[in-house]
Amino acid sequence: MTVEATETTQAAETVELTFEFTDAAAAKALSILKAEGREDWFLRIQVTPGGCAGFQYKMGFTDAPMDGDVRNTFNGLGVAIDRTSAGYMNGAVIDYIETIEQQGFDIQNPNRAQSSCACGNSFC
Repeated sequence: MTVEATETTQAAETVELTFEFTDAAAAKALSILKAEGREDWFLRIQVTPGGCAGFQYKMGFTDAPMDGDVRNTFNGLGVAIDRTSAGYMNGAVIDYIETIEQQGFDIQNPNRAQSSCACGNSFC
């Protein structure tokens, strides 16, 4: 599912963000929230400085989005991304993978440079 998420701030500035959040990723996040009894919470996605390659993704749950967040809903899951991180996430595909070799959320991002660390947890 590709969705354009837009948020208008008090200054009438609009941020447009297009990214794909797969059904598997939304279902997994919703199942975690349901197990914790927090179905009305949001998934927060951030790109922060850190990791061995320069930037890293952070994902967590929050009871409310912050002012200025870019927000949207994917299959019932509220997603909030801060304005700075939104610039790094445009065009990204967020998936949930569960195989014998790998389990977890996977972000494929066309905005990252061609290099990343060996662990795969950070990028530049």
